[in-house]
Amino acid sequence: MTKNIDWKKYGLGTQSVRAGQRRTPENEHSDPIFVTSSYVFDSAQQAQARFSGEEAGNIYSRFTNPTVRTFEERLAALEGGERCIGVASGMAAIMTLCMGLLKAGDHVVCSRSVFGNTVLLFQNFMAKFGVETTFVDLTDLNAWESAVSPKTRFLFLETPSNPLTEIADIKALAGLAHSHGCLLVVDNVFCTPALQKPLELGADIVVHSATKYLDGQGRCVGGAIVGPRELLDKEIYPFLRTGGAAMSPFNAWVFLTGLETLKLRMKAHCDNALGLAEWLSGHPKVERVFYPGLPSHPQYQLAQTQQSGAGGIISFEVKGGQDAAWHLIDQTMILSITANLGDVKTTITHPATTTHGRLSPEERVKAGIKDNLVRISVGLEDLEDIIADLERGLNG
Repeated sequence: MTKNIDWKKYGLGTQSVRAGQRRTPENEHSDPIFVTSSYVFDSAQQAQARFSGEEAGNIYSRFTNPTVRTFEERLAALEGGERCIGVASGMAAIMTLCMGLLKAGDHVVCSRSVFGNTVLLFQNFMAKFGVETTFVDLTDLNAWESAVSPKTRFLFLETPSNPLTEIADIKALAGLAHSHGCLLVVDNVFCTPALQKPLELGADIVVHSATKYLDGQGRCVGGAIVGPRELLDKEIYPFLRTGGAAMSPFNAWVFLTGLETLKLRMKAHCDNALGLAEWLSGHPKVERVFYPGLPSHPQYQLAQTQQSGAGGIISFEVKGGQDAAWHLIDQTMILSITANLGDVKTTITHPATTTHGRLSPEERVKAGIKDNLVRISVGLEDLEDIIADLERGLNG
C-alpha cells in the first residue's frame, strides 16, 4: 500500500528517490512503466465522469499516464512547485507554455542569452500568431525594466545562460515582473533543482529539458513545466490535452531513474567542472573562461548566493579564431563532439556553428558568441583524462 506522504518535508535526495511513487496491487519496489494508450472504465457513467472532469482518473495516455504522473510529482517536489506537466521535449515545454499563456497582441521580454532555438521560437513562430518579443541583455535590469509594456505577459530567461554561463538575479527580476503584473519564467536546465530553486527565489514557472541533467545519461528526450497548480491546470494543461505534445511513458520511466542519482551527479559535475575551469584559466592558448565557479566570473558573488553549485557547463575562447576552435574539437579522442549536454559523458561543441548557428551573425555578436568559443558539458570521467584530451588540441 502506498502511504500518503508530504514530500515537502523531506530532503532533495529522498525526494529524488521516493516522491510520486504509487505502488500497484503487485506491490512492486521499483517504479513501473505503464505502456498503454488507453484505460478501461468500470461503466459508461464513469467514462462520462472522467471525460467531463467530474471524476479524477486515467483517460488516455496523451494526457494521463501513471508513469508520467510519477515523474511529474517527483519533479514538482524537487522544485518546490505545486504542479508539474511532463511533455515531449524541452522545446515542447516552452511551446506548450507559450500556447497556454499567450494570445495575439501579447508581449514577451526574453533574455538574449538563451538557447538558439528558443530565440527562433519567439522570433519566427510566436510572431506568426501576433506575439511580440523583445530581447534584452540577461544581466541588465534597466533593460528588462525598459522593455516591459502593459501588454507584457511574462519575462523569460535561462540562468546560467547558454553558452556563456551568465547569471541573472532571479529575485530582482521576480520583483520587477510582479510589479508590472507579469510572470517570471526561468529555464532551470543548467542547474536543476539540485543546485538552484527558482520558485523559492520568486519565479512563477520553471521549465526543463529533461533530456539534459534530469536524465543524465543522454538516453531520452523530454521536457517539463513546474508552477502553481491553478495556473498550470487552467491555462497550460488544456493545451497539452489538445495539442498532443505528450511525454512517452518509457521516457518518463527513464527520467525517474535519472532523478534518483541527480543530487550525487550534480555534485560530481560541479567538482570536475571547477577543476577543468581552473586548468583552462591558466592555459596560454585560452583567452577567456566562462564559469560561475571562478572568482573572475562577472556574477560570481551572485552565483554563490543563488546557487548551491556552479554547474557542469564551461565555455571558453581559444586563441586563433574558429580554425583553432575546430582544431581543438577535432583533436579530442574521448570527448564526444555533440551539442547535447548534461550527460555523464563529457561533450564538446562549437556554439557559433551548432546550437546558435541558425542565428544571424549580428544576433550572435549581440549574444557574445564568438567564432573562437567552445562549450564543454563536463562529464564524470576522471578529470585528468578530460584535461589530457583537451591539451592535445590546445598544444598541437
